[in-house]
Amino acid sequence: MSNRPWHIVAAAGFVLVLAAPFSGQQITHRAGVINVEVPVRVFSGDRFVDRLTIDDFEVFEDGEPQQVEAVYLIRKTDIRREEGDSTIRPGVGRTFVFLFEMREWLPEVEAAIDYFFDEVIIPGDGLAFITPVRPYRMKPDAFSRGSKETIRDQLVAKVKNDIIFSGSQHTNLLMELRQDAGSLDMQAYRSHLDQLEALRNIDERDLIAFARELKRQEGQKTVFLFYQKELLPELDLKAWNETTTVLSDEVYTVMDMADLLELYKRESLFSVDAVKKAYSDSSMSIHFLFITKTRSMGLDLTEMRPPTGVIMVDKSEDIFSAFAEIARATGGITDSSQNVGAAFAKAAAASENYYLLYYRPRAYRADGAFREIKVRVKGGNYRVTHRAGYFAN
Repeated sequence: MSNRPWHIVAAAGFVLVLAAPFSGQQITHRAGVINVEVPVRVFSGDRFVDRLTIDDFEVFEDGEPQQVEAVYLIRKTDIRREEGDSTIRPGVGRTFVFLFEMREWLPEVEAAIDYFFDEVIIPGDGLAFITPVRPYRMKPDAFSRGSKETIRDQLVAKVKNDIIFSGSQHTNLLMELRQDAGSLDMQAYRSHLDQLEALRNIDERDLIAFARELKRQEGQKTVFLFYQKELLPELDLKAWNETTTVLSDEVYTVMDMADLLELYKRESLFSVDAVKKAYSDSSMSIHFLFITKTRSMGLDLTEMRPPTGVIMVDKSEDIFSAFAEIARATGGITDSSQNVGAAFAKAAAASENYYLLYYRPRAYRADGAFREIKVRVKGGNYRVTHRAGYFAN
């Protein structure tokens, strides 16, 4: 479907959304010297640790220890402290991308956007919103043309309208599925379920194209992925057993229902390993915000009484596990919550403070292979997040 955010990234051209000079900072080349950049965040509990020095870090590439050449402590776009090779100049400009994989508008999303404009964004930051309908970019001189409040209100209106517009087809199909399941109309149920599955399709090529375009963007890249839990109506197993007993002589009907149960088994939509390596290579941080609150036509689906013999089942497990792994590979966080605003505030806070660590691979070979990175902090019981590696190109 062309109205999915990932398809928009590829079809509409995400490079147009982030129109800016490209000079990626994840690998720097200087007079034959290769330096690899690793954004690193260190936490004690939920508190960022800002007192570390270059001697506190250890870095490994494919299990081999490397020499740390420089470390910078960054707050927003300010270099608060620097140690090591002074000829390495980090790119501290920021680009934020909001990616909405949602079917229903929730007022809490507006609260998250409010927080971002009140507490996070500053002049000079790049900003893009990708809705299920189209991408939007904040113009570089936006703050000189209008107030934060005006820009925020415009973006909220666009996001809200796009989510409502694109979600109408999903909502209609969901209601049809509930009726099909309640009446045991297997043929209609199968048709509507196929249509619903087509709506959620995520193409691996689109995901990787998104990562490659962000890799070309200068400075630090932060992606907030808002993904809404999927509830689908399924036949209750007890009701299915009773039905197959009653219809035991109707072989084709029983076979159709058995085939239908196979449709409930979802396989991964894409290669998680390939996508997480591409995202890690881009040196972006992707924060996966899994929204457990679902509403359709003004009604909370978790509280709606389904037809007899029908149960509402969370079918997001494949997406959740995949994107949680991808977020971890980029040094981002995953948060599952009904409170979208609180989850976003936590992710946004995590993006504000970080170290930029540079090391020179001892035996660099431009063979295109993926190099695994591991950063450790000496002493202390710290939680350390960073990208998982890069492609040596």
